[in-house]
Amino acid sequence: MKILLIGEFSRLHNSLKEGLISLGHEVTLAGTSDGFKNFPVDLDYGVKLLSKPIFKPLVKVTHKFFGYDLFALEHYCRFKRFLPDLKNFDVVQIINENSIKTTPTLEKKLLHSIFSNNRKVFLLSCGTDYISVKYAHDQKFKYSILTPYFEKPELKNYYQFILKKISKKQYQLHQFIYNHITGVIATDMDYHIPLLGHPKYLGMIPNPINSESIKKTELDVSHKIIIFHGVNRSNYFKKGNDIFENALELLREKYASQIDIIQTEDVPYQKYIESYNKAHIILDQVYAYDQGYNALEAMAKGKVVFTGAEEEWLNYYQLEEDTVAINALPDSQLIFNKLEWLVTHPDKILEISKNARNFIVSHHDYKKIAQNYVAIWNSN
Repeated sequence: MKILLIGEFSRLHNSLKEGLISLGHEVTLAGTSDGFKNFPVDLDYGVKLLSKPIFKPLVKVTHKFFGYDLFALEHYCRFKRFLPDLKNFDVVQIINENSIKTTPTLEKKLLHSIFSNNRKVFLLSCGTDYISVKYAHDQKFKYSILTPYFEKPELKNYYQFILKKISKKQYQLHQFIYNHITGVIATDMDYHIPLLGHPKYLGMIPNPINSESIKKTELDVSHKIIIFHGVNRSNYFKKGNDIFENALELLREKYASQIDIIQTEDVPYQKYIESYNKAHIILDQVYAYDQGYNALEAMAKGKVVFTGAEEEWLNYYQLEEDTVAINALPDSQLIFNKLEWLVTHPDKILEISKNARNFIVSHHDYKKIAQNYVAIWNSN
């Protein structure tokens, strides 16, 4: 098949592309490299001109006084140049409802061309979209990425981007996309649960991980336990980084001689990976029911990851609590308790490390996942 993947998000489409190519398909990936993470893409419609320092004042002033995002305009212009090449694909998959990263009006204009000139178009539900944000906003989850906002309304400005996902214009874009797609696929439990019962929902396909290119780290627990905490500043509260930092402070006070802590902020993907390579424990995110991409890649390396591992996820995969990943609840004391348990029982680190790697190979192998996508694409 001739396949077009639009958008990149935490390396998901890159890994899927690798799996699809291994199966003999022809794949083109159009995307923006996902900001500072700098993922490879075949057709790059990311901001280039307006990211230059000389244009920074213009971008800020335009946004502040006119409420217009010039970056969105550049995304539109760059993507539009590729439209003549984005035709006659057997399958197109867009990574979320804002895959081109322009305004809802301009996104609809570009997507209209994609829908009109290709055989089938599928949507992924990963990252924030109308249905998942509305579900969280209606507080149907016991906790979600919106929990800090509910607890501290003064964070409203910080949450502007997410709250826009349930605005009138975004809802209109959501309706336009759902009226034209063949179906929608969720990538983990956080998006699967809100979509249950939707007529366009085709089911969940776990994130693809190229475990062949990710080697398991053999952990040595005979010395200090190394804990890694990588911060993406734009997602600081949404990921629960403040809760992790409070837990780490408690751990430092009690076990300073038994631990080392590595912390990074807003580093490119490759440097992020290099930074956590020697760690035993990775602090990933709090407000989640399932693992995101960074957590899964760390688990593939045999790291013990504090992330989403809720009851719904345990039931889906028929797992016991804290055997494959550690469920990071939004409570710094509870996270400290689990960190303390691991620091004082290093044999558990080795056990979970082995289980985590085996889980990724069994349930997230990129070739098996690619086969699952092909099966759904062909049957709809």
